Amino acid sequence: MTSGNGFWSGRRVLITGGSSFIGSTIADQLLAKGAKVRVVDDLTSGRLENIQGHLAGGKVEFLQADLREPGVTRLAMQGVNTVFHLAADHGGRGYVDLHQAGPASNFFLDGLVFAEAVKAGVEKVVFASSGCVYPNFLQSDVSKEIYLTEDLTKGPNDADNTYGWAKLMGEFTLQAYAREGKLKAASCRYFTVYGPRGVENHAVIAMIARAFIGQNPFEVWGDGTQIRNWTFIDDIVSGTILAGEKIDDGTPVNLGTMERVRVIDAVRMVLEYTGHKAEIKFLPHMPTGPLNRVADNSLARKLLGWEPKTMFCEGLKRTIDWYNKTHDRAQVKSYFERMLTER
Repeated sequence: MTSGNGFWSGRRVLITGGSSFIGSTIADQLLAKGAKVRVVDDLTSGRLENIQGHLAGGKVEFLQADLREPGVTRLAMQGVNTVFHLAADHGGRGYVDLHQAGPASNFFLDGLVFAEAVKAGVEKVVFASSGCVYPNFLQSDVSKEIYLTEDLTKGPNDADNTYGWAKLMGEFTLQAYAREGKLKAASCRYFTVYGPRGVENHAVIAMIARAFIGQNPFEVWGDGTQIRNWTFIDDIVSGTILAGEKIDDGTPVNLGTMERVRVIDAVRMVLEYTGHKAEIKFLPHMPTGPLNRVADNSLARKLLGWEPKTMFCEGLKRTIDWYNKTHDRAQVKSYFERMLTER
């Protein structure tokens, strides 16, 4: 089934990190719209099972390789119209806070991908950016109703760890290429994505996993008052693809709901829906990230005609149902603690 406007029909697309949670879901949607998809992924955090059906059906060309290795990125770019660049050294809050050197390699990775895209004559790069680009000093007061707008990265900047700085520099690089007429570009700032295929190093899946393995006391990092706008995977993907259609000048857009959810309230929803009865234990010494991070999504509404369709309570139930059907308790117990601070 192809999309009504046929924009993607026959278009040759490269998805870097395309076997990841988000990348593989983008692949699903682009294939449904008639695109020809190539995926490059080194499988350090992506999972081949996420695209296995497409591989078996011969619908996806797959290259298992590290884009930072000599020649790999140049090879991957050949004959491509549009690049969705999701490959990155990344993880959840535990990883981003405790591992700075890994995400710092994204400065090199992103610069290489963009330069090789220009060299190969790629028409456009759509960059998976992050809410981590926003200044930390604006996100420290939970008593304020803050909504982060895209112009807040015009400076002064105070990004979230080396991961956030690399994403911000990636955006600036693409804007420079676009201004100089070398490359069309769009940057999508993702806000706390969750949903099927998500992994336990991110908060919502970690909460679900804690209930799934029967953890008691149920551990919560921080004091539970931190505020997030968890955004369902389908909404993130639809916004990313629309950015690929409608933004050419490198303008960054927030993809996030404006639904403000406290961590402790999300925990209570998980416990209620799963029926897991447990004492809640707060761990204030563990990484928590900014205390008050919520997107203003009005620019995405204006430029893309996009708005999130999935409320957190609905998306959470769908994610819990998926997790329960696809995971084994003993297996999750064996790797869960390690996943909280690793990729």
